[in-house]
Amino acid sequence: MDSNLSRVLNQNRHQLSGQLSKYTNVVKGWQFRWFSVDAAAGTLSYYLCESGTDEGSPNIIGNSPRGQVHLASAVVCPSDEDSRTFSLSCASGDILKLRATDARARQEWVDGLRAIVECHTLAMGSASLPPRESLAASDALGAARQQLQHTELCNASLARSVENAQAPLSPTDPDLLYLKAVSAASTHCLLQCLGLLQRHQEIQDNRSESAF
Repeated sequence: MDSNLSRVLNQNRHQLSGQLSKYTNVVKGWQFRWFSVDAAAGTLSYYLCESGTDEGSPNIIGNSPRGQVHLASAVVCPSDEDSRTFSLSCASGDILKLRATDARARQEWVDGLRAIVECHTLAMGSASLPPRESLAASDALGAARQQLQHTELCNASLARSVENAQAPLSPTDPDLLYLKAVSAASTHCLLQCLGLLQRHQEIQDNRSESAF
């Protein structure tokens, strides 16, 4: 894993920290936060910062992170809402809804986070020799993550098709809008379910290790 992490750090060094907007339920809106990834530990931390801060020299408020999540077994998906938003669904059940400054920045964050997720997910799976059933479950969850990433892309394609619909169809057609909403809601629900399954699998793995 060390060589893989070194490669990720060398290729994505500039995007492992930076300012993003985070959707918060407290104020029901977007707030600026400074995000920092510890690739070796596999964690993503975020801090309070002054809005509009230049990304090169952030003015972080306080020394302690406002929150921190582990990236192992997480799912990173771009959103179909716009070209800047993406979500991070963690194995703990936490879901972060984030927004980059532009489409390019979003892609850099998505690629960098997915690379670190993959490294730590593989490392977690190879740290011990779980029973055959646990190994099969890990393989199934990995396949489900890949399928959901493909589903997210298809969902985004569907949304673009609805928005660009031409006569005799209309982008404001109620049936098309309903189809778009159901597709987005279903994908989000599946991501939440996968996060719960991953958390359950981690608990089972920990119990198996304790038994020995």
